[in-house]
Formats: sequence, C-alpha cells, structure tokens
Amino acid sequence: MAVVVSNANAPAFEAKMTVYVFICVMIAAVGGLIFGYDIGISGGVSAMDDFLKEFFPAVWERKKHVHENNYCKYDNQFLQLFTSSLYLAALVASFVASATCSKLGRRPTMQFASIFFLIGVGLTAGAVNLVMLIIGRLFLGFGVGFGNQAVPLFLSEIAPAQLRGGLNIVFQLMVTIGILIANIVNYFTATVHPYGWRIALGGAGIPAVILLFGSLLIIETPTSLIERNKNEEGKEALRKIRGVDDINDEYESIVHACDIASQVKDPYRKLLKPASRPPFIIGMLLQLFQQFTGINAIMFYAPVLFQTVGFGSDAALLSAVITGSINVLATFVGIYLVDRTGRRFLLLQSSVHMLICQLIIGIILAKDLGVTGTLGRPQALVVVIFVCVYVMGFAWSWGPLGWLIPSETFPLETRSAGFAVAVSCNMFFTFVIAQAFLSMLCGMRSGIFFFFSGWIIVMGLFAFFFIPETKGIAIDDMRESVWKPHWFWKRYMLPEDDHHDIEKRNA
Repeated sequence: MAVVVSNANAPAFEAKMTVYVFICVMIAAVGGLIFGYDIGISGGVSAMDDFLKEFFPAVWERKKHVHENNYCKYDNQFLQLFTSSLYLAALVASFVASATCSKLGRRPTMQFASIFFLIGVGLTAGAVNLVMLIIGRLFLGFGVGFGNQAVPLFLSEIAPAQLRGGLNIVFQLMVTIGILIANIVNYFTATVHPYGWRIALGGAGIPAVILLFGSLLIIETPTSLIERNKNEEGKEALRKIRGVDDINDEYESIVHACDIASQVKDPYRKLLKPASRPPFIIGMLLQLFQQFTGINAIMFYAPVLFQTVGFGSDAALLSAVITGSINVLATFVGIYLVDRTGRRFLLLQSSVHMLICQLIIGIILAKDLGVTGTLGRPQALVVVIFVCVYVMGFAWSWGPLGWLIPSETFPLETRSAGFAVAVSCNMFFTFVIAQAFLSMLCGMRSGIFFFFSGWIIVMGLFAFFFIPETKGIAIDDMRESVWKPHWFWKRYMLPEDDHHDIEKRNA
C-alpha cells in the first residue's frame, strides 16, 4: 500500500506500508502487551484468597467478615504498594531509558526492557515474602520504564506520517490485549489452589521472551542511526522501511533534524526553552489527564470493583474479562479513526462519552449501594454495562493518544528527553492512582466517580482549546505546521533572540 506524506508546508515523502514494517511494529508492540498484562494481573491477583493469605493476612481476615465494608475491605497500603511499586520504578527508569535510547538506540533499549521483565517475573512468581514480591515488582517497573520509552518512539519513527497514528496505536492495542489476557488468566488460575497466583504472575515471562528474541529481528530506526552518525546505515534502513527507491528528500530532512539536534548538548534544558513548551506542557498534561479519567482505577481493580457492587469472586473476574474484551475491540476503532477523523475529534467525543458514564455509575452507587450489603442484580448489571461503555470511550481516545501525541510532537533534539518526561509523568500519576485508589474508594465511596468526572470536564476543555491537530503531518515538521499557526502556542515560536529580548524587558 503506497501513501504520500504531505502537508501544506512540507514536501511530499513517498512511502509504502511494507510487510517488514508491519512485522517490526508487531514485535516492538509486544512491549505494550507486557505492560498491559502487568496492569491487568495485579488487580486479579489482589482478589485471590491464596495470595492474600500468603502476603496480606489482615486483608484476607477483613474480607471474610459477613458484614464487611463494601468500600474499605481492600484498603491496605502494602496491598496498594504491590501494584504501585512497579510504576514508581518505571518513573525512575524512564530517564535512564531516555539516555539509552539516544546513546545506544531504540532496539537495545527494548532488549534491556525484556531482561528487566524476566528478572521481575522470576522474583514475583517465586516470591516467599513481601520484600521479594516488591523487589520483583520494582524490576518489572524498570522493564516498563524502558519499554514504554522505546516502543512508542520506535513506532513513530518507522511509520509513514499518514499511517503514524494507526501504527502507533498498535502499542495501546497490545496493552489492551495484555489486560484481556491477564483477566482471562486470573479467571482460570483463581481456582488453582494454592499457587494459582504464581502461575498468573509468571505468565508475563512469555511476552518478555518474545520481545527479547523478536527484537533481534527488527531494524533500528533511521533517525536513531543517523542521530548516532551512522548515516549510510540510516539511509539503507530508511529505504528498507519505506519500500521505495526515492527516499532522498526524507533522508535529507532527517539529516537536517539530526544536525540541529547535535547542537543541543543538554536536551532537558532545551525542554525549558519557550519553543519547547507546547509539546512539553501538552505531553505532561496528557499523562495527568489519562490517569485521572479513572481508567486505571477501573482496570487495576476491576475484579475488586465488581465484588464491591455485588458480584461474587468468579463473576467479578468474568466481568473483568468482558471489560477487557471491550477494551481490545474499541482500540481497533481508534486505529481505524485516528488518521481519518484526527486526534482532537476522538479526545473531545470521548470526554463527553466518559463523563456521562462516570456520572451514571456514581449516581447508582450513591443511591443504591450502602456501606454493607450489595446492589440488586439490575443495578449491578447497569454498572457493568456503563463500565464497558466507559472503557470503550477511553480505548479509542485518551488511552492511545496519551502515548501517540507526545511521541510525535517533540522535535528530534528533545524527542527522547521530552518523551522520557512524558513517560515518567505517566508512571508518576499511575503510581498515585494505584497507591491511593483503594483508600480513596474507602473514604469517598461513590463520590470517587464524581471526582473523576470533574477531571474529565477539565481535560475536555483543555483538549478543545489547547491541543492542535497533528493528523498527517510529518514528524519533523510540527513546528511549522502545528505550533506556529496555533492561536495560543504560536507565541512561543518566536526566534530565540526575540524571546531573549522579551525576557530582558520583563526582568
């Protein structure tokens, strides 16, 4: 399939969607599969009695009480640390991964990620005490930090611009597939006593091995090769992934971007310059908004949540499998639409969509679910339906676009550093939600859904006013075609001398 990459201010770059690029995309995106599996597996394992008896006996005792508090039975800081420690480690690892991406390339960074994953899997699946369990989660976090840094950059840099959105969202698709697989594994291993949780945690080793050996088959991105002065290799790599002979214009464009990037000795300081602020601010806020939609609160603890609203353990895990399936299918919708309708449309549509769902769920719980007892079957079924509809909206919008937009909007000189900040922000806010959600659920009860609803209103307004459309624009032409024409961000696109004069006048 041939596409022509063009926009009003940039030359056209001819490219084909080759089989080799498709293979590279699928192998690299396995990093997303591991991330999704880790997201999904922790919530299901946290609801398994054998796991709780082994590591969290106080939670297990509380869970057995007949008149347990619906909102507080899982409120335990160490149980939350089991989930959240992974994201704290990923936050730190993303900065190390940024340097690895720049110095060694995107492909070696993915290989490091898979090695960290395998170490973490061994420690968590074989854990004999809480310390060993948490250390294993930290190694998994290092793997997440390295994988989430390298994979979206890799996908954005090898994809033709007109297909970049859809190919990049394959990462999020694999995240959703990982969550679904984890939910299925949780459902079946919950009945394997007393070591079902070990099987569930050990399952992450399979995609980690696939990523480790699969990464030996894929090519390094032309941008990374040229950035590291391997120009001839970069040119051959570009010819291979584009599937056409006439790649000189795109090659020269990448060389020019690399020449500019080579003049920047401290990319993190460059991020603080006015011209870097639009992608920097948007990249950070997208991570905040992505987590404060409330999605990870639902995906982490879907089995716990469904038990809270009245489903038994098996039914709760099965309901989580259903939501995971919806998540996967809806991500295909995002892949289809993102390069057709554009990024902004999906963000705005889903903000309204998710807001309605959160409000309905919150109203039902506030009205019908007391501190003890359960919801009636009709109300519980309505909650599950609206959770599924909510997951749909997230899966084709804020989920994938939270990774896509930061990976495509930074210029090359700050791309790795800027995306590292975005990844670390994502991990930080994920850590906050994972560590706080069960306590928030205990303290706020149904009000937690109104809390997330408020954030959805804020993010919808931000998307409407401040997020520009990047559909079909070459990755190294964002400044001219996106930021300079934008009503608000264009003020940061003045020449450096003009910014210096303004700063002197304001001093």
